Amino acid sequence: MPDAARSIGEPRLDGNLIIHGDNLHALKSLLPMVAGKVDCVFIDPPYNTGNEGWRYNDNVNSPMMQQWLSENPVGIEDGLRHDKWCAMMWPRLRLLHDLLGEAGSLWVTLDDNEIHRARAMLDAVFGEQNFVATCIWHKNFSPKPSAKFFSEDHDYLLIYAKRKDEWRPNLLERTQDMDARFTNPDNDPRGPWTSGDLSARNYYGEGTYPITCPSGRVVEAPPKGMYWRVSKTKFEELDCDGRIWWGENKNNQPRLKRFLSEVKTGRVPQTLWEYAEVGHTQDAKKELLSILDFASSDDVFVTPKPVALLTRILELATTEYSIVLDSFAGSGTTAHAVLAANQRDGGDRKFILVECEDYADKLTAERLRRVINGYAFQGTRRETLLQQSLTFSDLKKADKLLDQIAGIENLEGHRFDRIEKKVRAGELQVEGVQAVTERVAGLGGCFTYCTLGKTVDLDRLLTGDALPGFTQLGALLFHMATNEAIDPAKVLEHDGHGYLGESSAFHVWLIYKPELDFLKSRESALTLAKAKALSESKPGKKHLVFAPAKFVSQKMLDEACLPVEFAPLPWALYRVERKGQGDGYASHPL
Repeated sequence: MPDAARSIGEPRLDGNLIIHGDNLHALKSLLPMVAGKVDCVFIDPPYNTGNEGWRYNDNVNSPMMQQWLSENPVGIEDGLRHDKWCAMMWPRLRLLHDLLGEAGSLWVTLDDNEIHRARAMLDAVFGEQNFVATCIWHKNFSPKPSAKFFSEDHDYLLIYAKRKDEWRPNLLERTQDMDARFTNPDNDPRGPWTSGDLSARNYYGEGTYPITCPSGRVVEAPPKGMYWRVSKTKFEELDCDGRIWWGENKNNQPRLKRFLSEVKTGRVPQTLWEYAEVGHTQDAKKELLSILDFASSDDVFVTPKPVALLTRILELATTEYSIVLDSFAGSGTTAHAVLAANQRDGGDRKFILVECEDYADKLTAERLRRVINGYAFQGTRRETLLQQSLTFSDLKKADKLLDQIAGIENLEGHRFDRIEKKVRAGELQVEGVQAVTERVAGLGGCFTYCTLGKTVDLDRLLTGDALPGFTQLGALLFHMATNEAIDPAKVLEHDGHGYLGESSAFHVWLIYKPELDFLKSRESALTLAKAKALSESKPGKKHLVFAPAKFVSQKMLDEACLPVEFAPLPWALYRVERKGQGDGYASHPL
């Protein structure tokens, strides 16, 4: 149910959503709206370390058992904790699979506690052939001295595609370091280039022949155990086209020129993700603390993910109009990254977050309210003054590099509280650091905060005790009948007669009011005249009509050449005694 007071902007169910409630029920409720439409699912489920205190009570209806399970979280001494984790994850993974579009992908962060069990379940749900990769996220920038055996400095990121043959990751932007490797020492009109080895280890039948350098020196053959990558004919064509580099003295072993203008516009993602590019756990906590105030350190969300990590995932898995789902939303990093991506490229990505814990409003949603509207920030401002990859040549000229850093300190030192120098992942970074109090501009955007409504109870539905609204029942029936998501914008309803939308096979209709008197009346039945009117209003496809009853047989519909099928509503209205009106009547689905 939408909660306007906790939302930003006008409440709407087809935009950004934050859903407070059990994610199993929430995912089921999303099926009628977005089944087969989600482009990217990111989840950060409990790692099941034994210290998280998560609770498992799916499919437990006994109030006594529910209370016991809620008061006894899964701990390190629970002999069934791995079984419970799998039992918790399995139905959720099945639902996430159904929600993903055919070209969608799933991204899951885990550690060694459950990675192997997750792989087995995901292979079963998605199919082994749809496994894409396991990435390693280097999450800690320094080792843990307290580690008993090894300092565990990484997490895993499992990636599966709904259909691997239809999904490809986007290319990442090329870095300045990559482009800096291209130069143009011979002033080639095609622009900067770099050179590559012409020899390779793989056997090539035409890859053994002598080469004469422009200087006259003869290279009798490729290096021992190697083969030239191209045939002699192809080599001569490349040389005539100026694509062979012989060195400045025209006497070196030939190398193949590769031009910057001809390389891919981006770079292929790798499976090793360093914190210098995607952030680390300490970054994530600093980000959260800069946005929200916590009464004590115990209240700080324990395992947030850095925005940079989610930004990388969005870069690889989404377009400007993707739907992104996170059913273990936590501190809301996924939505933060989506809003930042939209501001950066003008996109219209939408997020759906689900969080079951009580902090869904005061932490998850409040973070996004501040990120959207802007917030006061007290912390440090950092400005990169020097950033460059270190090579062996740089180390041989260490004095020159130190002089360069000293010059930066003399020139820029007055602007900052301190100058920090560090080497991370083979890269020298010099940053100016200054304590600041300022207001961070908002990213813009909106979201609707929702809580889960009452479950459609089929037992009570059968007796007419609990009748859902037209839209709620219509969305459920549309999805059950077509296995597709309903488009709320196309639902039309007037006086109990409504059009639910068009699936790949049907136009779907519903005759229904959440009123027993209407459901027992002749107005609620499908008749020959109604069937004719419906089929004429939207020709070209079969029509599926949900109604409590019908006064026309399928044989009559077929004889009248009307492409209409009747589907009974899933309940029976029993004989009732109406005061002052004698006997009622019974209406049963046929």
